[in-house]
Amino acid sequence: MKHSEFPLTDDLIYLNHAAVAPWPKRTSEAVIKFAEQNTHFGSHFYLDWLEKELEIRRQLQALLNAPSADDIALVKNTSEALSFVAYGLPWQSGDNIVSSNEEFPSNRLPWQSLADQGVEFRQADLQKADTPEDALFALVDAKTRLLTISSIQFASGLRLDLERIGAFCKQRGILFCIDAIQSLGAVQFDVQAYQADFVMADGHKWMFGPEGLGVFYTSPAARDKLKLTQYGWHMMKDTHNYENKPWEIHPTARRFECGSPNMLGIHAFSASLSLLLETGMDEVERLVFEKSDYLKAAIDNNSQLILLSNRLSPLKSGIVTFKHRTIENETLYKHLQQSGVVCALRGGGIRFSPHFYNTLEEIDRALAITVTVS
Repeated sequence: MKHSEFPLTDDLIYLNHAAVAPWPKRTSEAVIKFAEQNTHFGSHFYLDWLEKELEIRRQLQALLNAPSADDIALVKNTSEALSFVAYGLPWQSGDNIVSSNEEFPSNRLPWQSLADQGVEFRQADLQKADTPEDALFALVDAKTRLLTISSIQFASGLRLDLERIGAFCKQRGILFCIDAIQSLGAVQFDVQAYQADFVMADGHKWMFGPEGLGVFYTSPAARDKLKLTQYGWHMMKDTHNYENKPWEIHPTARRFECGSPNMLGIHAFSASLSLLLETGMDEVERLVFEKSDYLKAAIDNNSQLILLSNRLSPLKSGIVTFKHRTIENETLYKHLQQSGVVCALRGGGIRFSPHFYNTLEEIDRALAITVTVS
């Protein structure tokens, strides 16, 4: 039975939440309501919009288990937040940054662009040690300033032990940065338990939000280490005092928001977050794991398919990657897309990423379509 919030067309099986998720029904309704209000009243209800802006900060605080909503900045995307860190820290020639060789470009390019400042970007092979964390730790030395990693790898679905990494970094005085785009909205997340300095994520994947709006968490101590790279009225301490001369930087994470907020995106994203928080992230996580475990077992038991994601990993995610034994990935991907199975070509195979509302019957249908390719 379809979930009431996801009235997707009957000829689609949507298994692509690690890329771009469909909006819940309530999100579409929130956008329509906002558009109608703006059309008929302009900014007459702007004070209500500001309340919605405060609400979404509290929602994101809850999702990340951040100590305060003051630690939450609303940014355009993950890449912008990562760039704030990369170009906000005072680097010295000879410094190095440790990461992995499986990162999405957003968590590689900002760091690699620091090479002209004499900063080395080190990429651990997560498969070449007893654990992925050990592979990262092996590259750390006295010149390591920051460790940056995706909480869940976008192609394989490999999930890192963030508590272990955070404790390691804290003990050595190394800054810890997490690209959480494949975690938030899919699994429970806790910036305090991870002792994270920086966390960022777009809203358009597992959080069901619109593209163009994301979250940037900074701990107070780490926030003060970043020089600002963008300036505007919204990052002033006395934000709505437009004659504020001289001005001061906002003491909270709002300092990273230089200009007018994306009010349309805020209304949409807030509606999507409300679904996750009402459902409860413990229940969302349980259902996501139910689907991914079911997928992995079905693929393992099918003689035509090869599971690429690690079924025995102690930390689970919602991403399952596999390939066909005899059919080329591109051919299989085209067949799935044409048959209404929305998925991705990633990690040397086909990536399925079901969310909590997907049914096991949908997964069975998708796998049946997968093995009928000729």
